Amino acid sequence: MSLIGGIRPPIAVLSALLLTLAAITALVLGRVDDAGVPKAVLTSQQHFAEDGAVALRASIDESVTDVTRSAALFSAGQPVSGDAVLDKLGSTYQKWMGTAVVEIRSGKLVAARGETVPLTDVDLSSLSGEDGLAPRMVRLKNGEVRLLSFGLLTWPGKSQLLLVASRNLKFPGISLGQFRSIAVVDAGGAILSSDGIADPASARNSIDRKDLQTSRKQLKDFAERASHRAQQDPRSSKEPGSGGYQGVSGSLLGGKLLGDRSVAGYATLAAAQPGEGTTASGLGLSVVAMVKVTEEAAPAGSPVFGVLAAGALLVVGALAVAVLLGTVQRPLIRLFLESRRLTRGDLTRPVTVPGYGEARRIGGALERLRRQLLGESAEATGSAERPRGLRRVGTPALLAICAVLLLAWSAPLMLLFNRADNTADVPRQLVNDQRERTDTLSDRVRRALNEGDADLQSVASLIGDKTSPEAMETVLEHTYNENKRYRSLYVVDSHGEVQAREGKKPQVDESDRNSGKPIRLLGRGGKEPVVVAAAEIPGRGGAHLVGEFRVEFFNALLTRPGLGVVRLVDDQNKIIAGNTGFLAFQSLPDDHLKDLVAASAQQLGKKPQPSGVLYRENGARIAAAAPFSGSGSAEALHWSVVSWQPVDRLAIPEYDAQNRTVLAGLLGAAAAVACLGWLHIVVARPLSTLADRAEALAGGDRKTVLFPQHHDEVGAVTRSLELVRQQLQDQRRQQPRRTPPPPAARQQPTPQQSERRQDPPEQPTSRQHLPEQYGPREDPPHEATPQPYPPQQYPPQQYTRN
Repeated sequence: MSLIGGIRPPIAVLSALLLTLAAITALVLGRVDDAGVPKAVLTSQQHFAEDGAVALRASIDESVTDVTRSAALFSAGQPVSGDAVLDKLGSTYQKWMGTAVVEIRSGKLVAARGETVPLTDVDLSSLSGEDGLAPRMVRLKNGEVRLLSFGLLTWPGKSQLLLVASRNLKFPGISLGQFRSIAVVDAGGAILSSDGIADPASARNSIDRKDLQTSRKQLKDFAERASHRAQQDPRSSKEPGSGGYQGVSGSLLGGKLLGDRSVAGYATLAAAQPGEGTTASGLGLSVVAMVKVTEEAAPAGSPVFGVLAAGALLVVGALAVAVLLGTVQRPLIRLFLESRRLTRGDLTRPVTVPGYGEARRIGGALERLRRQLLGESAEATGSAERPRGLRRVGTPALLAICAVLLLAWSAPLMLLFNRADNTADVPRQLVNDQRERTDTLSDRVRRALNEGDADLQSVASLIGDKTSPEAMETVLEHTYNENKRYRSLYVVDSHGEVQAREGKKPQVDESDRNSGKPIRLLGRGGKEPVVVAAAEIPGRGGAHLVGEFRVEFFNALLTRPGLGVVRLVDDQNKIIAGNTGFLAFQSLPDDHLKDLVAASAQQLGKKPQPSGVLYRENGARIAAAAPFSGSGSAEALHWSVVSWQPVDRLAIPEYDAQNRTVLAGLLGAAAAVACLGWLHIVVARPLSTLADRAEALAGGDRKTVLFPQHHDEVGAVTRSLELVRQQLQDQRRQQPRRTPPPPAARQQPTPQQSERRQDPPEQPTSRQHLPEQYGPREDPPHEATPQPYPPQQYPPQQYTRN
C-alpha cells in the first residue's frame, strides 16, 4: 500500500493530531498568567522608548545637518563676520545651548552666543584628519554632557573659521505624563541625561525623598541592563517576523514598592532604514523609559476548563475515529480480502457483503461475479440491488457525520467560550501611553513643519538680492537633496512666476504662490493635500522661496508600531495624512473621534492638552487626540494627531485567553477539514466510481477495462475486479459454441395456391447436405451425424494476482 494513499494514513494522522491538540488544549487553555503586569503594558513601554530614540536620533541628525548646511551656505556667499553668522543662525534656529566661531589657525575665539562652548576639549589640529569634523560628546565639570557639531566657514583670501554648536541630549517634545522618567545611556551603562525624576534634595518629606532615591536607583539598574542588551545584533534580539524598529529594543521588569511595579522599555538609536548609518546612530546611545504601574492580581482562572475541553476532544475524537474505522476502513479492507479470494479461485463461500453505501454495492457485485464464475449467466444473477433506508448512507455521508462531531467541539470554542466582552479589564496605563505617544507624535510633526519653515528662511536669507539664477539653482539642488521632506522647491517673483526650480512640477497655482502665511494647506477638494511653506527673499522685491511638502513625509512620521490607526487632521477634522490608506480631506470615521479632537483642542490653562479615552461602545477601543502645542509657525495651523486601536489586539489576559480558545477551535476545525478532505479525495470519490464499474461488470459489461488509479485499498479491489473480468472472458471463450435452433418448417401451400402457381421441376433438396450444426436431419431418424465441433476438456485455470 502507498504510504500517503489509502484509508489508513488519514485516520492515523487525524488520531495523532487530535491527541496532540488535546494535550495542547489542556496545557494552554488552563494556563493562568500570574506575572502581575500584562504583556501589553510591557510592550507599550518598549514602544515608548522606541519613540524617544526616534525623536532623539532625528533631533541630533537634524542639528548636525543644520550646522554643516548653514556653514556651506555662508561659505557660498560673500564673507561676513563671525557675529553676523551667529546672529543669523540664532534668529533662524533655536535649538543650540551655545554657538561659537573660532579661527582655526590661531585658535582665537571670534564670536560666541549662549552658554560657554567647551572649546578646550576640541583639538583644532586634528580637524583636517579623517572624521575630524565628526560630532563628539563632551562631559562638563558639572557632569552634564554636550554634543558638539562643527562646520567650516571658508572664503577666498580669508582665514578659515570653525563654526561650533553645542546642544544637550534632552529629548525634544517627549510627553512623559505622570510617574514616568526617561534617560539617555551610553554604551557603558552610564546615564548621560535624564528627565522625569526630581532631585531627592527637593523632596518635601522623607517618604518622598526615599521614593525618589529608589526611583533613581531603579533607573540606574535599568540603564545598566539596557546597555548590556544593546550589544546584541538587532536581527537576533527580536522574535522572527516581528519587524518594526530597526535597532535593539525591548522591555524590562523591575522591583516592586508599595504595590507599584517598575517597568521600563529600552531602545538603541538606529537609522530609519536597515543598512543605513547616521551621525546619531554611530554614537552608541540608548534610551531607557521607566514608569511605575499598579500591579494587579491575575484574573480568576483555573486549569479545569482546559482539562474539560481536552477530555471532550478525546471523547469526540474517539467517536469520529470509531465511525471511520467501523464504517469506512473495515468494510473496505473486507472488500479487498473478498475480491482477492475470488481471483484465487475460492468460489465456495458467498461474499460477505458490507451493510452500507458504496461498500455494499461493491460487495453485492462481487457476489454476483462469484456466481457468474461458477457458471451462471449475468441475467441469472439478477440486477444490482439498490440499498434502501439507512443502507443508502455512503462514505461521503459518514465523513460528514465525523466532520459534524469534530466541529461540534471546535465551533463553541471559536464562538462561545472564554469570550472577552466590552467589560474586560483594560489597564489604565495603556490609555495613558496611547495619549502620551500620540502627543509625542503630534509634537514631532509640528517640529518637522517648523524645521522645514526654518530651512526655507535660512536659504532665502542666504540667497539675498545678489545671487544669480544659476547659483540659485545650485542652492536649491543642494537643499532639495539634503531634505527629503520636499517634493518641490522653487523661487517665484512677486507675480508668482517661477524663476528657478528643483524637484517636481509645482502643484500650487500661480496666484497662490505668494502669501504672508509661512505654512498653508491647499488642495481642498482635490485628490492630494498640498502643504506649502514660503519664505520671502530679502532684497528681491517680494520674491519668495516656496517649498511643497511630500505627503509621504508626513505618512512616514505617523508610522509608529503599537498605536493602531493614526491620522493627521486639519482644523476642520479633515484627514491630511495617515499611517494607513486614506482619502484626502475625508472626515474622521465616527463622531466619538470628532468629539475627542474637539475636546483636546480646548485650552486648559495656556495651551491645549492631549486627551485619551477608552470607548466600550461597539467594541472596546483606545483613542487619543493631541493638537499642535508649542512655538513655531506650525502652531497656527491648529492641526491635531488622532490615533485609535481596538483593545482585542492588545496582549491583555482576557483577550489572550479568548485568542487561545479561538486558536484551539481553529486548529480542531483545520485538522478535521484536512484529514476528512484527504479521506474524501483518496477514498470516497474513488470508491463511488468503483461501485459503478463493479455493478457494470456484474451486469455483463466485459469490454470496459478496470484500471487502478492508486496503489491503495481501492486500487487493490480494482485490480481484483479486472482479474475477475479476464477470468469471465476466458470462461466465455472455453465454452462450446451452441447450434442455432432449426428453421421453422415450411408451410404447405393451400389448394388455391397450388392452382395459381406452377410447381418447379423437382430438385434434390439441399437439406440433405446441411451440416448437423444447422439442425438434426429428419430422414432417416436413425442415422447419426458426427458433430463438427466436439466439446473439448480444458484444465482448470489458476488466476493469481500480478
